[in-house]
Amino acid sequence: MRFSATSIHGAYVLDLEKREDDRGFFARTWDSSEFKKRGLSAKFVQASMSSTSKSGTLRGMHFQKPPHAENKLIRVTRGIMYDVMIDLREHSQTYMQWFGTELSDTNRLSLYIPEGIAHGFITLSDNVEIHYFMTSYYKQESQTGVRYDDPAFKIKWPIEVAKISEKDASYPDFRRDSV
Repeated sequence: MRFSATSIHGAYVLDLEKREDDRGFFARTWDSSEFKKRGLSAKFVQASMSSTSKSGTLRGMHFQKPPHAENKLIRVTRGIMYDVMIDLREHSQTYMQWFGTELSDTNRLSLYIPEGIAHGFITLSDNVEIHYFMTSYYKQESQTGVRYDDPAFKIKWPIEVAKISEKDASYPDFRRDSV
């Protein structure tokens, strides 16, 4: 596994180190010791899957507030998406900055997202499936988000949003005291 730091402090893109032969390849997708070496949480307690049928569907920008804040490890198992995170950690050196990258079943990249980071994505193909690992259990009362098109962040999405939930589209404008 190769860890590449993103422009968001503490967030990483993970790439596979493949061992290939004429049958195909083998690669580790998870190794707790590699995470611990970098000071990253390696204690995942829940895994979830998301399936989105249509290209142009936006989900996000979600996060859980303390005491149920969570780190996430995300990987696309089918299709292509543009994944975005926003740093909402007030004391972070990258506070209010965003980072986006394409994740797909062909590039096989994963994304490690620290707690305090809002996360969302837009599908770039039909039938996208994503697998998540989280370090905290989902708690509805702690779940919240920020709007994907909030002018405070100026995210540049690669395509127009064709579909979004009413909840995700209706988050109020970001205020520092709202997170």
